Amino acid sequence: MTAYYDPIVYEIPPEDEGMLLKTVLHKRMSVSRKLLSRLKLTEQGIMLNGSRVYVNVKVRPGDCVEIRMERETSEDILPEPIPFDILYEDEHLLIVNKAAGMIVHPTHGHYTGTLANAVVYYWQSKGESFRFRPVHRLDQDTSGVLAIAKNPYAHQHISEQMIAGMVDKRYKAYVHGSPEPPAGRVDGPIDRDPLNPHKRIVTPDGYPALTLYNLEVRWPEGSRISLKLESGRTHQIRVHMTYIGCPLIGDPMYFANATDESADTGKAERRAFLDSLISRQALHAAELSFDHPLTGERCTFRAPLPPDLLRLEEVLQAAK
Repeated sequence: MTAYYDPIVYEIPPEDEGMLLKTVLHKRMSVSRKLLSRLKLTEQGIMLNGSRVYVNVKVRPGDCVEIRMERETSEDILPEPIPFDILYEDEHLLIVNKAAGMIVHPTHGHYTGTLANAVVYYWQSKGESFRFRPVHRLDQDTSGVLAIAKNPYAHQHISEQMIAGMVDKRYKAYVHGSPEPPAGRVDGPIDRDPLNPHKRIVTPDGYPALTLYNLEVRWPEGSRISLKLESGRTHQIRVHMTYIGCPLIGDPMYFANATDESADTGKAERRAFLDSLISRQALHAAELSFDHPLTGERCTFRAPLPPDLLRLEEVLQAAK
């Protein structure tokens, strides 16, 4: 017997009288064409007043439209009892505070120990079945807010908001030096480094990338800055901060591209000391905002700074 997620329901208001069901699904319930095709192939995928219908029928006020998605599993992901921090959960979303060092999804050579392994185990321990669907990504060594959709509808809805620029992603970073001016934008196209395919560089022929930044605190040895992404390129913040001469503390991959400080031995030693205090780039996804896929309500999720960044800030504050 086919198992379904709880239905998503829409009651036809008077102003929608005579509208095609297909139009209701697209414009009122925000069902994408891809998801609609999938629902058509599902026995109870699209229901009108409790009956299966074709999408070219006209609706009347008071009609009840339901979409039902088949329950899914993540059969290719091994469940593992790994602790993780939950910020929010409902029947459509799981919002977590990802730890630094944790890979989000299994990849070649990393089939276990990931956030996906932990989440699948957590769901199964509660007798629930969902497919692991992160709606955006964080680097392995970036901590902070990560959204996971529990069904295709939620994933599609938030993905469309990302494309439309409606998802607000804000970060905190600790950098060497201080940006000038203290608030501004870095508009630098990004592409792969031809000398190292794992790295990215700012290049005129790259993909458009825009980062907004604001200096929060300036110390003698470094700064804490807040950042907002207007695009989502790989390593974008790390590349852009290096590009303006403020590489992230603890980031060995991009620090080598920063302004050469070898002429000032003391400054280079102090920078090396700060890098030694943290085992990853000092970057944290602090806040994520989007419209809830079912209610339409604007939701904002925040993750507090983790202990390693708080310790780093203490050292920066104490520097003379």
